[in-house]
Amino acid sequence: MTKRVAFYAPLKSPDHPTPSGDRRFARLLMEALRIAGFSVELASTLRTRNATGDADAQVKIESDAVVEFGRLNEQYRTDPPDLWFTYHSYYKAPDLLGPEFADALNIPYVVAEASHAPQRGQGPWARGASLSEDVIRRADLILQPNPKDLAAVDLLGVGDRQSALRPFLDVSVQTAERPNRAIHRDHFARHLGLNPETKWAVATGMMRFDTKRDSFLLLADVAARLPRDRFSLVLVGDGPARPEIETAFTNQHNVRFAGQLSSEEIVRLNAASDLFLWPAINEAFGMALLEAQAAGLPAIVGDRPGTRAIVVDNQTGILTPEGDAQALSAAVIALVEDDPRRDQMASAAAEHTRANHDISGAAAFLKHALGELLERKRQA
Repeated sequence: MTKRVAFYAPLKSPDHPTPSGDRRFARLLMEALRIAGFSVELASTLRTRNATGDADAQVKIESDAVVEFGRLNEQYRTDPPDLWFTYHSYYKAPDLLGPEFADALNIPYVVAEASHAPQRGQGPWARGASLSEDVIRRADLILQPNPKDLAAVDLLGVGDRQSALRPFLDVSVQTAERPNRAIHRDHFARHLGLNPETKWAVATGMMRFDTKRDSFLLLADVAARLPRDRFSLVLVGDGPARPEIETAFTNQHNVRFAGQLSSEEIVRLNAASDLFLWPAINEAFGMALLEAQAAGLPAIVGDRPGTRAIVVDNQTGILTPEGDAQALSAAVIALVEDDPRRDQMASAAAEHTRANHDISGAAAFLKHALGELLERKRQA
Protein backbone atom coordinates (compact mmCIF):
# COMPACT_ATOMS: atom_id res chain seq x y z
CA MET A 1 0.00 0.00 0.00
CA THR A 2 1.35 3.44 -0.94
CA LYS A 3 2.53 5.42 2.07
CA ARG A 4 1.16 8.95 2.44
CA VAL A 5 3.42 11.88 3.33
CA ALA A 6 2.11 15.17 4.72
CA PHE A 7 4.50 17.87 3.47
CA TYR A 8 5.02 21.30 5.02
CA ALA A 9 7.42 24.23 4.52
CA PRO A 10 7.07 26.86 7.28
CA LEU A 11 9.39 29.43 5.68
CA LYS A 12 7.79 29.47 2.22
CA SER A 13 5.15 27.13 0.90
CA PRO A 14 5.89 25.31 -2.38
CA ASP A 15 2.95 27.15 -3.96
CA HIS A 16 4.03 30.62 -2.76
CA PRO A 17 3.77 33.15 -5.63
CA THR A 18 7.27 34.62 -5.14
CA PRO A 19 10.01 32.56 -6.82
CA SER A 20 13.04 31.62 -4.72
CA GLY A 21 15.55 28.86 -4.25
CA ASP A 22 13.72 27.83 -1.10
CA ARG A 23 10.45 27.38 -2.99
CA ARG A 24 12.20 25.47 -5.80
CA PHE A 25 13.84 23.04 -3.42
CA ALA A 26 10.56 22.44 -1.58
CA ARG A 27 8.95 21.50 -4.89
CA LEU A 28 11.87 19.26 -5.78
CA LEU A 29 11.59 17.45 -2.45
CA MET A 30 7.91 16.78 -3.08
CA GLU A 31 8.70 15.44 -6.55
CA ALA A 32 11.55 13.27 -5.25
CA LEU A 33 9.20 11.77 -2.65
CA ARG A 34 6.69 10.97 -5.39
CA ILE A 35 9.40 9.35 -7.54
CA ALA A 36 10.36 7.32 -4.44
CA GLY A 37 6.84 5.90 -4.41
CA PHE A 38 5.15 8.01 -1.75
CA SER A 39 1.85 9.82 -2.08
CA VAL A 40 2.59 13.45 -1.17
CA GLU A 41 0.08 16.06 -0.05
CA LEU A 42 0.71 19.64 0.99
CA ALA A 43 -0.57 19.66 4.55
CA SER A 44 -0.51 23.40 5.23
CA THR A 45 0.52 26.74 3.76
CA LEU A 46 0.89 28.43 7.16
CA ARG A 47 3.96 30.67 7.10
CA THR A 48 5.72 31.07 10.45
CA ARG A 49 8.40 33.53 9.28
CA ASN A 50 9.13 36.33 11.74
CA ALA A 51 11.58 38.48 9.80
CA THR A 52 12.40 40.94 12.59
CA GLY A 53 11.84 38.90 15.73
CA ASP A 54 8.93 41.13 16.72
CA ALA A 55 7.31 39.79 19.92
CA ASP A 56 3.74 40.70 18.97
CA ALA A 57 4.17 39.12 15.55
CA GLN A 58 5.45 35.95 17.21
CA VAL A 59 2.37 35.75 19.44
CA LYS A 60 0.15 36.10 16.36
CA ILE A 61 2.09 33.42 14.46
CA GLU A 62 1.81 30.94 17.33
CA SER A 63 -1.89 31.71 17.72
CA ASP A 64 -2.41 31.04 14.01
CA ALA A 65 -0.52 27.77 14.40
CA VAL A 66 -2.93 26.62 17.14
CA VAL A 67 -5.88 27.29 14.84
CA GLU A 68 -4.15 25.51 11.95
CA PHE A 69 -3.38 22.51 14.15
CA GLY A 70 -7.07 22.25 14.96
CA ARG A 71 -7.94 22.28 11.27
CA LEU A 72 -5.37 19.59 10.52
CA ASN A 73 -6.54 17.46 13.41
CA GLU A 74 -10.09 17.63 12.11
CA GLN A 75 -8.97 16.81 8.57
CA TYR A 76 -6.70 13.88 9.40
CA ARG A 77 -8.01 12.33 12.59
CA THR A 78 -9.94 9.55 10.82
CA ASP A 79 -7.49 9.09 7.94
CA PRO A 80 -4.00 10.15 9.04
CA PRO A 81 -0.91 10.23 6.81
CA ASP A 82 1.90 7.75 7.45
CA LEU A 83 4.62 10.37 7.91
CA TRP A 84 5.07 14.12 8.37
CA PHE A 85 7.86 15.78 6.33
CA THR A 86 8.92 19.38 7.01
CA TYR A 87 11.33 21.35 4.86
CA HIS A 88 13.46 24.15 6.36
CA SER A 89 12.89 24.95 10.00
CA TYR A 90 15.07 27.59 11.66
CA TYR A 91 14.92 30.41 14.19
CA LYS A 92 13.07 32.83 11.89
CA ALA A 93 10.56 30.20 10.75
CA PRO A 94 10.35 27.20 13.10
CA ASP A 95 7.97 24.34 12.42
CA LEU A 96 5.05 24.87 14.81
CA LEU A 97 2.87 22.10 13.35
CA GLY A 98 4.90 18.98 12.59
CA PRO A 99 6.12 17.89 16.03
CA GLU A 100 2.72 18.26 17.66
CA PHE A 101 0.87 16.65 14.79
CA ALA A 102 3.26 13.70 14.56
CA ASP A 103 2.98 13.11 18.29
CA ALA A 104 -0.81 13.32 18.22
CA LEU A 105 -1.07 10.74 15.42
CA ASN A 106 1.96 8.66 16.47
CA ILE A 107 3.63 8.95 13.05
CA PRO A 108 7.30 9.58 12.19
CA TYR A 109 8.44 13.19 11.99
CA VAL A 110 11.13 14.12 9.43
CA VAL A 111 12.82 17.48 8.88
CA ALA A 112 14.99 18.43 5.91
CA GLU A 113 17.30 21.42 6.45
CA ALA A 114 17.00 22.15 10.15
CA SER A 115 19.45 24.68 11.54
CA HIS A 116 20.61 25.40 15.07
CA ALA A 117 21.80 28.90 15.95
CA PRO A 118 22.87 29.06 19.62
CA GLN A 119 23.83 32.73 19.23
CA ARG A 120 20.12 33.52 18.70
CA GLY A 121 19.28 32.25 22.17
CA GLN A 122 19.34 35.85 23.34
CA GLY A 123 17.74 38.83 21.62
CA PRO A 124 14.67 39.26 19.42
CA TRP A 125 14.70 35.74 17.99
CA ALA A 126 15.20 33.92 21.28
CA ARG A 127 11.69 32.46 21.14
CA GLY A 128 12.15 31.28 17.55
CA ALA A 129 15.55 29.78 18.39
CA SER A 130 14.03 27.86 21.28
CA LEU A 131 11.21 26.55 19.11
CA SER A 132 13.62 25.48 16.36
CA GLU A 133 15.70 23.59 18.93
CA ASP A 134 12.55 21.78 20.02
CA VAL A 135 11.92 20.76 16.43
CA ILE A 136 15.39 19.23 16.19
CA ARG A 137 15.10 17.38 19.48
CA ARG A 138 11.75 15.85 18.52
CA ALA A 139 12.53 14.86 14.93
CA ASP A 140 12.89 11.16 14.16
CA LEU A 141 15.12 11.96 11.17
CA ILE A 142 16.96 15.13 10.12
CA LEU A 143 18.22 15.41 6.53
CA GLN A 144 20.74 18.16 5.81
CA PRO A 145 21.37 19.50 2.27
CA ASN A 146 23.60 22.25 3.70
CA PRO A 147 26.79 20.75 5.24
CA LYS A 148 27.15 23.76 7.53
CA ASP A 149 24.10 22.65 9.53
CA LEU A 150 25.49 19.22 10.43
CA ALA A 151 28.00 20.29 13.09
CA ALA A 152 25.72 22.85 14.71
CA VAL A 153 22.81 20.43 15.01
CA ASP A 154 25.15 17.76 16.39
CA LEU A 155 25.59 20.02 19.43
CA LEU A 156 22.05 19.04 20.43
CA GLY A 157 22.99 15.37 20.68
CA VAL A 158 20.98 14.10 17.72
CA GLY A 159 23.38 11.21 17.04
CA ASP A 160 22.39 8.98 14.13
CA ARG A 161 19.07 10.79 13.68
CA GLN A 162 20.89 13.26 11.40
CA SER A 163 22.13 12.51 7.88
CA ALA A 164 23.48 14.49 4.93
CA LEU A 165 21.23 14.84 1.89
CA ARG A 166 22.97 16.01 -1.27
CA PRO A 167 21.20 19.00 -2.82
CA PHE A 168 19.58 17.92 -6.06
CA LEU A 169 17.49 18.86 -9.08
CA ASP A 170 16.12 17.32 -12.24
CA VAL A 171 19.23 17.39 -14.41
CA SER A 172 17.29 16.55 -17.57
CA VAL A 173 15.37 19.84 -17.30
CA GLN A 174 18.57 21.87 -16.93
CA THR A 175 20.31 20.25 -19.91
CA ALA A 176 17.35 20.14 -22.31
CA GLU A 177 18.17 23.47 -24.00
CA ARG A 178 21.92 23.05 -24.33
CA PRO A 179 21.67 21.76 -27.94
CA ASN A 180 19.85 25.01 -28.78
CA ARG A 181 22.63 27.21 -27.42
CA ALA A 182 23.11 29.19 -30.63
CA ILE A 183 19.40 29.99 -30.90
CA HIS A 184 19.18 31.16 -27.29
CA ARG A 185 22.41 33.12 -27.51
CA ASP A 186 21.06 35.02 -30.51
CA HIS A 187 17.80 35.69 -28.65
CA PHE A 188 19.43 37.07 -25.50
CA ALA A 189 22.00 39.04 -27.50
CA ARG A 190 19.12 40.89 -29.17
CA HIS A 191 16.80 41.00 -26.16
CA LEU A 192 19.38 42.26 -23.66
CA GLY A 193 21.73 44.05 -26.03
CA LEU A 194 24.61 41.69 -25.27
CA ASN A 195 27.72 41.44 -27.40
CA PRO A 196 27.80 37.84 -28.70
CA GLU A 197 31.57 38.07 -29.17
CA THR A 198 32.16 38.38 -25.41
CA LYS A 199 31.99 35.66 -22.76
CA TRP A 200 28.76 35.88 -20.78
CA ALA A 201 28.61 35.33 -17.05
CA VAL A 202 25.22 34.97 -15.39
CA ALA A 203 24.49 35.82 -11.75
CA THR A 204 21.09 34.83 -10.34
CA GLY A 205 19.55 35.87 -7.03
CA MET A 206 16.64 37.66 -5.38
CA MET A 207 17.42 41.36 -4.87
CA ARG A 208 16.55 41.52 -1.19
CA PHE A 209 17.98 43.61 1.65
CA ASP A 210 20.05 40.77 3.05
CA THR A 211 23.09 38.78 2.02
CA LYS A 212 21.74 38.61 -1.54
CA ARG A 213 22.16 42.38 -1.82
CA ASP A 214 25.66 42.07 -0.37
CA SER A 215 26.58 39.58 -3.09
CA PHE A 216 25.22 41.81 -5.86
CA LEU A 217 27.07 44.85 -4.50
CA LEU A 218 30.32 42.89 -4.41
CA LEU A 219 29.67 41.87 -8.02
CA ALA A 220 29.72 45.57 -8.96
CA ASP A 221 33.29 45.72 -7.67
CA VAL A 222 34.15 42.51 -9.51
CA ALA A 223 32.67 43.69 -12.82
CA ALA A 224 34.57 46.98 -12.64
CA ARG A 225 37.85 45.02 -12.63
CA LEU A 226 37.06 42.96 -15.74
CA PRO A 227 37.91 43.62 -19.42
CA ARG A 228 34.74 45.01 -20.98
CA ASP A 229 35.72 44.02 -24.51
CA ARG A 230 35.80 40.32 -23.55
CA PHE A 231 33.25 39.99 -20.75
CA SER A 232 29.53 40.65 -20.22
CA LEU A 233 27.57 40.12 -17.00
CA VAL A 234 23.84 39.31 -16.87
CA LEU A 235 22.10 39.87 -13.53
CA VAL A 236 18.94 37.83 -13.06
CA GLY A 237 16.48 38.69 -10.31
CA ASP A 238 14.36 41.44 -8.87
CA GLY A 239 13.25 42.79 -5.53
CA PRO A 240 13.23 45.83 -3.24
CA ALA A 241 17.02 46.23 -3.29
CA ARG A 242 17.19 46.54 -7.08
CA PRO A 243 17.44 50.38 -7.21
CA GLU A 244 20.45 50.32 -4.88
CA ILE A 245 22.03 47.49 -6.87
CA GLU A 246 21.46 49.27 -10.17
CA THR A 247 23.12 52.38 -8.76
CA ALA A 248 26.19 50.31 -7.83
CA PHE A 249 26.54 49.28 -11.49
CA THR A 250 26.24 52.80 -12.90
CA ASN A 251 28.37 53.31 -16.04
CA GLN A 252 29.23 49.61 -16.32
CA HIS A 253 28.08 49.24 -19.91
CA ASN A 254 28.80 45.52 -20.20
CA VAL A 255 26.29 44.68 -17.44
CA ARG A 256 22.64 43.88 -18.15
CA PHE A 257 19.71 43.56 -15.76
CA ALA A 258 17.45 40.76 -17.02
CA GLY A 259 14.90 41.14 -14.21
CA GLN A 260 12.89 38.25 -12.85
CA LEU A 261 12.84 35.33 -15.29
CA SER A 262 10.75 32.18 -15.31
CA SER A 263 12.46 28.89 -14.60
CA GLU A 264 12.21 28.05 -18.31
CA GLU A 265 13.88 31.33 -19.28
CA ILE A 266 16.68 30.74 -16.78
CA VAL A 267 17.34 27.33 -18.33
CA ARG A 268 17.61 28.99 -21.76
CA LEU A 269 19.85 31.78 -20.46
CA ASN A 270 22.16 29.26 -18.78
CA ALA A 271 22.35 27.37 -22.08
CA ALA A 272 23.38 30.60 -23.84
CA SER A 273 25.99 31.66 -21.28
CA ASP A 274 29.61 30.74 -20.58
CA LEU A 275 30.06 31.12 -16.81
CA PHE A 276 28.16 31.36 -13.56
CA LEU A 277 29.44 34.03 -11.17
CA TRP A 278 28.26 34.56 -7.59
CA PRO A 279 29.99 35.75 -4.36
CA ALA A 280 27.66 33.61 -2.18
CA ILE A 281 28.21 35.81 0.89
CA ASN A 282 26.96 33.96 3.97
CA GLU A 283 24.77 31.65 1.85
CA ALA A 284 23.79 28.00 1.89
CA PHE A 285 24.06 25.69 -1.12
CA GLY A 286 22.09 27.80 -3.64
CA MET A 287 19.72 26.35 -6.23
CA ALA A 288 20.88 28.82 -8.91
CA LEU A 289 24.42 27.49 -8.56
CA LEU A 290 23.25 23.90 -8.82
CA GLU A 291 21.16 24.71 -11.92
CA ALA A 292 24.12 26.42 -13.58
CA GLN A 293 26.45 23.50 -12.91
CA ALA A 294 23.88 21.07 -14.30
CA ALA A 295 23.64 23.20 -17.44
CA GLY A 296 27.40 22.91 -17.92
CA LEU A 297 28.45 26.34 -16.68
CA PRO A 298 31.79 26.55 -14.88
CA ALA A 299 31.00 28.29 -11.60
CA ILE A 300 33.12 30.97 -9.97
CA VAL A 301 31.72 31.36 -6.45
CA GLY A 302 32.65 32.31 -2.93
CA ASP A 303 33.93 29.42 -0.84
CA ARG A 304 31.21 28.37 1.62
CA PRO A 305 30.29 24.95 3.04
CA GLY A 306 27.21 24.86 0.81
CA THR A 307 28.98 25.90 -2.39
CA ARG A 308 31.80 23.49 -1.57
CA ALA A 309 29.24 20.67 -1.54
CA ILE A 310 28.35 21.44 -5.19
CA VAL A 311 31.47 22.81 -6.88
CA VAL A 312 34.59 20.67 -7.18
CA ASP A 313 37.32 23.31 -6.98
CA ASN A 314 39.43 23.60 -10.14
CA GLN A 315 37.41 20.82 -11.78
CA THR A 316 33.81 22.02 -12.20
CA GLY A 317 34.53 25.61 -11.21
CA ILE A 318 36.65 27.83 -8.99
CA LEU A 319 36.05 28.54 -5.30
CA THR A 320 37.42 31.87 -4.10
CA PRO A 321 37.74 33.30 -0.57
CA GLU A 322 34.36 34.61 0.55
CA GLY A 323 33.96 38.35 -0.03
CA ASP A 324 37.18 38.70 -2.07
CA ALA A 325 36.38 40.75 -5.19
CA GLN A 326 39.95 40.58 -6.44
CA ALA A 327 40.02 36.79 -6.28
CA LEU A 328 36.66 36.53 -8.07
CA SER A 329 37.75 38.85 -10.88
CA ALA A 330 41.07 37.05 -11.28
CA ALA A 331 39.26 33.72 -11.59
CA VAL A 332 36.90 35.15 -14.21
CA ILE A 333 39.79 36.53 -16.27
CA ALA A 334 41.58 33.17 -16.05
CA LEU A 335 38.60 31.31 -17.52
CA VAL A 336 37.66 33.99 -20.05
CA GLU A 337 41.16 33.77 -21.50
CA ASP A 338 41.47 29.96 -21.43
CA ASP A 339 38.92 28.33 -23.75
CA PRO A 340 40.18 24.73 -23.36
CA ARG A 341 40.14 24.92 -19.54
CA ARG A 342 36.69 26.51 -19.54
CA ASP A 343 35.32 23.85 -21.90
CA GLN A 344 36.83 21.10 -19.77
CA MET A 345 35.20 22.54 -16.65
CA ALA A 346 31.87 22.84 -18.48
CA SER A 347 31.85 19.13 -19.32
CA ALA A 348 32.98 18.20 -15.81
CA ALA A 349 30.28 20.37 -14.21
CA ALA A 350 27.49 18.74 -16.21
CA GLU A 351 28.79 15.22 -15.59
CA HIS A 352 29.45 15.74 -11.88
CA THR A 353 25.96 17.15 -11.33
CA ARG A 354 24.32 14.34 -13.26
CA ALA A 355 26.22 11.72 -11.26
CA ASN A 356 25.85 13.26 -7.80
CA HIS A 357 22.94 15.71 -7.70
CA ASP A 358 20.15 14.32 -9.87
CA ILE A 359 16.64 13.86 -8.49
CA SER A 360 16.77 10.11 -9.24
CA GLY A 361 19.55 9.65 -6.71
CA ALA A 362 17.71 11.73 -4.12
CA ALA A 363 14.55 9.68 -4.65
CA ALA A 364 16.45 6.45 -4.07
CA PHE A 365 18.00 7.88 -0.90
CA LEU A 366 14.62 9.05 0.44
CA LYS A 367 12.96 5.75 -0.38
CA HIS A 368 15.57 3.88 1.66
CA ALA A 369 15.79 6.33 4.58
CA LEU A 370 12.05 6.85 5.03
CA GLY A 371 11.32 3.18 4.42
CA GLU A 372 13.65 2.22 7.26
CA LEU A 373 12.09 4.85 9.52
CA LEU A 374 8.54 3.66 8.81
CA GLU A 375 9.55 0.06 9.44
CA ARG A 376 11.14 0.94 12.78
CA LYS A 377 7.99 2.83 13.75
CA ARG A 378 5.83 -0.14 12.77
CA GLN A 379 7.91 -2.55 14.83
CA ALA A 380 7.89 -0.20 17.82
